[in-house]
Amino acid sequence: MRPLPPMLLVLLLWAAGLGAAAQFGKISILYETLRTTYGGGGEVALGLVVSIVGMVGLIFGTTAGLLVARIGPRRAIVAALAAGAAMSALQSLLPAYPLMLASRIVEGASHLAIVVVGPTMIAALAPEHRRPLAMTLWSSFFGVTYTILALIGPMATPTGLFLGHAAWMAALAAILALTLPPDPRGQALPMDNLLAQHARIYASPRLAAPAMGFCCYTFLYVAVLTLLPPETPATHRALIAAGMPLVSIAVSLTLGVWLLGRMSAVRLVQAGYAVAIPGFLLLWLFWGQGAGMVAGGFLLSAALGIVQGASFAAIPELNASAEDRARAAGAVAQLGNLGTTTGTPVLATLMASAGPAGLTIAAVTLSALGIAVHAVQKARRLRL
Repeated sequence: MRPLPPMLLVLLLWAAGLGAAAQFGKISILYETLRTTYGGGGEVALGLVVSIVGMVGLIFGTTAGLLVARIGPRRAIVAALAAGAAMSALQSLLPAYPLMLASRIVEGASHLAIVVVGPTMIAALAPEHRRPLAMTLWSSFFGVTYTILALIGPMATPTGLFLGHAAWMAALAAILALTLPPDPRGQALPMDNLLAQHARIYASPRLAAPAMGFCCYTFLYVAVLTLLPPETPATHRALIAAGMPLVSIAVSLTLGVWLLGRMSAVRLVQAGYAVAIPGFLLLWLFWGQGAGMVAGGFLLSAALGIVQGASFAAIPELNASAEDRARAAGAVAQLGNLGTTTGTPVLATLMASAGPAGLTIAAVTLSALGIAVHAVQKARRLRL
């Protein structure tokens, strides 16, 4: 079979990312429907069906980067897609709660492997002049998937959605098995001291910087998408809920890609956080006023969309080898899940206790931290 053009392979890997995002999204869309089957154990038990996929990434994210570097990205992503397809097919039967939870744990491992391999292989396959576009495209996979699921979710049955997802994952497993270049042969990485290897990753200013900046993004972005719409006047609630993720994706794939051709990814991450700060201040100033909240929400969404794409572009910018990129992508997955898991409850608590001021102060502080992290890591790189 003739090799496919590099950018077509990038699109196929992005499609695998859509399937990985749907491992979260399919349960979120069906949450109320699944309550009749799995709600007997209480809200915590039902919520665990959603969140346990992210918990796997939170615990094993960096380990996944090490494993991918060891076994090879092609083998890893094909196996992950096949496992994801099998778990979705099983879930279509709506099995008993323990079996459903076990399937979600396996799905967490599948999801983690895909989100580590995706950016690593895309960075290697994309031509240098197309790499900023390719990495930014990859960064959009969550937003695009949730938008698609929001459109089809109301019409889908649990069985149909699970089987459709299984078919998507199985098809991509087969296609990528046939089209991706073979894994390179090389010295297997030692796995005997994972704790020490974790320490080396987070001690490295090149490996850890993208993940540390991305953690601030996931902490803020997921929380804002969750908390802002209910606080927006009803006349503008649908607009801010649907518009924020779309603005983020559109700006990331247009202005973000253009800027990556003119400045370093690290500087662009810092610029994105700097622009997000006025967006949060605008929200605070116009809290409770529909048009003002939409303006603030759209500005911070655009800025954080820039941060999203530039964070992934920073992985190959800072790390030349495939092994280091896999390690860095594993750290992004781990700290990204940390931000996703903690952001919403922390900011919701601050809002409940201190109102909009609590949310704003925390958001501005996290944005400033995102800028400072990269400044500190840049200074460390210059000293090494």
